[in-house]
Amino acid sequence: MPPTPSVSRRGVVAGAAATAAVAASLDAAPSFAAPAPGKRVLVLGGGVGGLTAAHELAERGFSVTVVEPKALGGKARSITVPGTGTGGRGDLPGEHGFRFFPGFYKNIPDTMSRIPVKGQANGVFDDLVAAKQEVFTLPQGQLWMMPTPNEAGLLEGMKDLVTALGVAAAVPANQIVYFVRKLAVFLTSCDERRLGQWEKVGWAEFTNSANFSPAYRTVFGEGLTKDLVAAKGSLASTRTVGLMAEAFVYALLCQESAGLRKQSGYGAADRLLDGPTSEVWIDPWVAHLKSLGVHFVGSHRISHITMQGKRVGSVTLQRTDANGDPVAGAAKRTMTADWYVAAMPAEQMARLVTGPMTAVAPELAGIARLRTDWMNGIQFFLDRQLDVPIHGHVAFLDTPWALTAIEQGVFWRKDISASYGDGSVKDIFSVDISDFFTPGILYGKPASECTPQQIANEVWAQIKRSLNTKEQPVIDDDMLVRWFLDPAIHYPRGKAAPAANREPLLINTAGSWADRPEAATSIHNLMLASDYVRTNIDLATMEGANEAGRAAANAILSRSGSTAAPASLGTLWQPQELALLRDTDRTLYRQGRPNVLDVFPENFPI
Repeated sequence: MPPTPSVSRRGVVAGAAATAAVAASLDAAPSFAAPAPGKRVLVLGGGVGGLTAAHELAERGFSVTVVEPKALGGKARSITVPGTGTGGRGDLPGEHGFRFFPGFYKNIPDTMSRIPVKGQANGVFDDLVAAKQEVFTLPQGQLWMMPTPNEAGLLEGMKDLVTALGVAAAVPANQIVYFVRKLAVFLTSCDERRLGQWEKVGWAEFTNSANFSPAYRTVFGEGLTKDLVAAKGSLASTRTVGLMAEAFVYALLCQESAGLRKQSGYGAADRLLDGPTSEVWIDPWVAHLKSLGVHFVGSHRISHITMQGKRVGSVTLQRTDANGDPVAGAAKRTMTADWYVAAMPAEQMARLVTGPMTAVAPELAGIARLRTDWMNGIQFFLDRQLDVPIHGHVAFLDTPWALTAIEQGVFWRKDISASYGDGSVKDIFSVDISDFFTPGILYGKPASECTPQQIANEVWAQIKRSLNTKEQPVIDDDMLVRWFLDPAIHYPRGKAAPAANREPLLINTAGSWADRPEAATSIHNLMLASDYVRTNIDLATMEGANEAGRAAANAILSRSGSTAAPASLGTLWQPQELALLRDTDRTLYRQGRPNVLDVFPENFPI
């Protein structure tokens, strides 16, 4: 059996304890560092959304305190593997899941450029490295793709990319034509149709995948949704999946065209950090926020929000343990502020919403109806680089657990063996598991029903089956030094399955937009800064959280009467060459008619 070297449960607990100790050391006594009447802001959560709101407000003269129950950076943080560093090296870096910064992200790169790093003219932004290829594994083999310019236009470029993928996956030609046409329908749909029609339709229904071949369903019906939004095609909103597919295609095409890059404001299609996330991004960010006067309170969560009339009057803080769970019997504290920013995940915010709150802000009731799913990472620490280095992301479309991965050693600036662990680890293959509820190939069980060791064995087996060929092996058993599973995957019954997940991911189910609130709530002094908030990017991502944090900050600026300039809000690009088609579709939609491309003959061969 392949991956047996692992991290013990005791080690995982020790690592969580170390993380909590660091968080607790930030401040043991919740208070404001420098009270400023009318400008005191309490940010409830230290993930990307909370840190973004704190950043924008601190730059504009507000006194900000951030309360975090577990670890700053939230799902974006690194998670060190405790006790693995020797000889002056740091502990091996694990993580919730690998980082991915698509070219269509605009808000995160702007924030990064404003986090100073000695010797880097553009701050943390200079730690982003562009990938050079994209790899798709398919039942029929592998497809190694490079973006290429297409002078015929964006629709033709999109057609070429999708056709190449479909042909490699052995999707019947007529079904490729159908999917290209459906994607063109979305690209030419007006915003009103996207929100009024496609938001309410599941991706599987939109693409008609139930009536097509297994290859079509694997790639276009389910593969795209699991890899893009970590949701089944039957659940995921067509608007959300379509927006992401559109943005990825545009970013790929813009990458090779200086003119399109200038129009869109997009960067390299696929970018990654050149080191562990916390080391090169989160830690410098927190240090910069402290220099701006931001005050941090660790190892506390919000247990109750108290209303005072139509405003939030105070919040009650409760001490938390290494996992971010409340400590039984610990004394509770109360904090007050002028403004409150709730920057916690949807499932955490849902437990805090009360009747007095929804009486003032009915839109908060919908948060409890939002759905989450699992998308967590596992890292394989290797004694050498892959036999064929991979200079970009791998989407394992042929794996039952919908794996995606990145070979980190190709991108990291530091020499891994000289910087981390005991010197034996020279590369890290970081994998995200997007489907925890489909049976695997080794044990016939979903990941949620497997032990950590079984998860490691299963993921490793799926990777080998997908990447290796008789002619070209890419990954071997003898490369593996150890593995590390995201400790958010835990086992309430001890070592026995089933597993539970402390950090699930919001999924954009069809029709869920109606249940998602704006950053500025109807409660005058309460804002929201999390990835479930309505945003332009419309997906639970770091970019969505950052955009929500900016919107929350802007709402406070507006409601407080501040004269400071609002934070910028980067948006997804819409090409001018499709403007006429979208305008035409707007007229058709208002008349109750379908998109002009969404009319198929009755005898269309499927």
